[in-house]
Order: sequence, then structure tokens, then C-alpha cells
Amino acid sequence: MSETVLFAESALLPDGWARDVAIGVANNGDIATVKRGAEAKGAHVAAGPLLPGMPNLHSHAFQRAMAGLTEQAGKSSEADSFWTWRTLMYDFVGRLTPEQVQAIATQLYVEMLKAGYTAVAEFHYLHHDLEGNPYADLAEMSERVVAAAKTTGIGLTHLPVLYAAGGFGGKPTGSGQRRFLNDPERFLELIAVLRGRHGRDPQMRVGIAPHSLRAVTPEGLSRAVAGLTAMDASAPIHIHIAEQIKEVEDCLAWSGMRPVEWLFAHEAVDERWCLVHATHLTEAETDLLAASGAVAGLCPTTEANLGDGLFPARPYLARGGQFGIGSDSHISVSPIEELRWLEYGQRLVTRRRNVLAPGPEEGGHVGARLYRLALAGGARAAGRDIGRIAPGARADFVVLDPESPCLLGRSEDTLLDALVFAGNGNPVRDVMVGGRWVVEEGHHRAEHAVYARYRQAVAALLG
Repeated sequence: MSETVLFAESALLPDGWARDVAIGVANNGDIATVKRGAEAKGAHVAAGPLLPGMPNLHSHAFQRAMAGLTEQAGKSSEADSFWTWRTLMYDFVGRLTPEQVQAIATQLYVEMLKAGYTAVAEFHYLHHDLEGNPYADLAEMSERVVAAAKTTGIGLTHLPVLYAAGGFGGKPTGSGQRRFLNDPERFLELIAVLRGRHGRDPQMRVGIAPHSLRAVTPEGLSRAVAGLTAMDASAPIHIHIAEQIKEVEDCLAWSGMRPVEWLFAHEAVDERWCLVHATHLTEAETDLLAASGAVAGLCPTTEANLGDGLFPARPYLARGGQFGIGSDSHISVSPIEELRWLEYGQRLVTRRRNVLAPGPEEGGHVGARLYRLALAGGARAAGRDIGRIAPGARADFVVLDPESPCLLGRSEDTLLDALVFAGNGNPVRDVMVGGRWVVEEGHHRAEHAVYARYRQAVAALLG
């Protein structure tokens, strides 16, 4: 198998920073070899420090087009909250066509790549037409997301959502949810269709996303997990959980148990699982999640925007818990900002600095620690061999601009600290995904055509 060679004067490898690294990239997009102390002769030379690309473990792509439209206080006496935001979101999603969904997702994925995300886990719940009827192709809306990923070059973990209830205990759904609904049988048929079409694509993985404990019945959850396991015993499973206090209270009223407590009591939660948000945990639930090997899917900018609360990051990391980051509603499309606000939230609560830093024996660099942990947790949640520069992994790289003002004079872990905490400009210069350069000198190869289609979609939606 032929390969090309990429040379970096400085690269972040799994065991730390290395100098003069030559990386052989096979023509299938995997990393073939990694050599330290190499020479640049005959290789493509990276124009700056080389990092593994960041996985984005939680995305609702269509919400990119509604970002900023919900920042106006409502006229009712009800205080604005996640639940009032959800009503506005339902109104927006009720108008989207397949073509618009594809245009929005494609624009979003360009933005992700330019920001340094090289893979995305798309938590996809918009399945049906405007009246809630399945399209002739059951996978119509999923294929729009797949097309967006292929156009842009981003790696994709596609997670069709099982949504079947309007509240805990199988309460009826409302009209705003009609485009989401499937029973377990039709849902598993959709998964089988997608696996049949895309199961051999190294840039893609298919998993499932039971939306939440309030939106699936216990029987439906078990059926979906068992059905997926029969097709692929290692495929990822993502679920929203314990995001809001009301959700916790409603779960207690229904079952006598808190959401995370209930999930662990009824499902074999392990490394396949990603518990998205998991904001409101008891100490016992924090211990359960950390010990399970599951990933906490944290989206600090969206969680702040929606008034969710703060994840107990310090005790969770102290127990060895895994986490990754996602841009969720896309009011920000920046891994830097997610990591920054993960730490800043803890600082505001504790009134201390460097709360999530490792111990002095590990160097004490908080930005570097968070970046490394988010790489590992994001890769696990994606169910793909990404997030590391090592043989066998996908060749997903980010080249930083060494002339970026916030990075000048910084190197190694101090460079990562500066990347996370030292500016608002985007220091990402070049991006490779699956062995192909998709961003060069800050520009995506298709960004102008993609933007034109996105502009048309937004004009139609907001006209």
C-alpha cells in the first residue's frame, strides 16, 4: 500500500510531544507509520505544530441556522428556560426541507473543520416530512447529513435518534415532535439501511441515540439497544440525560429513581455509551459514570446558553472519568471555547483557578490536560480510531499557525494552554481528515459554494 509522508517539527503524540516527526499516511487514509527524529527530505512539511484533530461528540446540525434567534425574552409570565427554548426550536424544525437540512449541515461542517473539529457525532432526530410521514426513502434525512459530511470531508458518526414518547412513562407526544417519531421496529430498519449503504466507509460509523429517558419507553430502549448489538456489538450508543432539574424531578416522580441511577439499574452501561450533558449527578451517580468507562458528553457553551447547570467535572475527573466535548446547538462552533468554558465554569463555582489541572507531577497544565482528555473521550464516543497520531488511527490532523499572536513563543503543553485560554482568534491553519487536506491556510476548498447554498436556505427560512 503506497503512502505519503507528512513531516512536523513538533507533534503531539499519545505519550507526549515529539520533535522532527515523520508520519506515513496510507492511501486509505490511515496512519501507517510514525517516526521520531526523522528528516524532512521528500515529505510535505507541516507549517506549524501538529495536533490530532478534535472529535465533536454531540451535534444537532439544523440548529446552526437558528443560533441567535432565541435570545429575546418571551412575552408570557413563564420564565425563559430550556423548555421555552424547546418550543421555539420545534417551530423552527417544523419548517425545514431536506434540501435546507443538507445546506445547513454542510455549512456547519465547514465551520467545524476550520475550527479544528475533524469528526462529528450527529445526534439526528429529524426523520420525517412536514406532516410527520416517513419519506419514500426511510433514510432521506439521514442521507442529507451523510451528503454534507462527504461534501466537506469531515468524519461522521451518524446517530439516528429513537423518539417515541412525550414524557416519562410513555406519555403522548405533541405535534411539534411528529417529525421525530419511530417505533423500535421502523427505527432498527433505518439503522440496517444506513449500515448497508455506509458500513464499509472508513470515514463513517453508524450508532444509535435513544433521545432521552423521557422520550423512549423502557421496552423501546431495551429493544433498540438489543437490535443494534445484534448488528454491531461495539457500535456507539448516545443518550441525553439529567440535563435539567425538571427532568430529574419528573424521572423521580415516574420511577422513584434519578435518570442516571435508573439507566445504570436497567442497562449495561459501558464504553459504548455516551451520556450527553449528565449535568445533575449525585456523588453516587458520578462514581457510577466514572467507573463504567462511558463518556460524559459535555457541551459547555450550549449548557450555559440553555441555563442547564454545571457538570461536576472536578470529582468526575478525580475518579478517572472520561469526557468529550460537543457544540450541540452550535451557538459556538469552537473546541477552544468548549474547553475554556468547561474550566471557567468550575472556577466560577469554586472561586479558584486551574481547577481541572493535573497534579504538579504531571506538569500542571490545565489546557493541555483538557485537550488530551477531550481527544480520548471524543474518539471513544465516536466509535472510531481517531484523536491520536499513531499507526492504525485515521490521519486526522490540525496544523496550528505558529504566527498566531496568542501562540508566539509558546511550545508543547504551554502551547496547548495558550490555545485554550489566550485569545479569540482562530489559530487553526490547515486541517487533514482521512489523509486529505480539507482546510489549507484557513480556507475550506468548498466554502464559497457551500455558503451560497446556506445563504439561500436561511433566506427562505427567515424571509
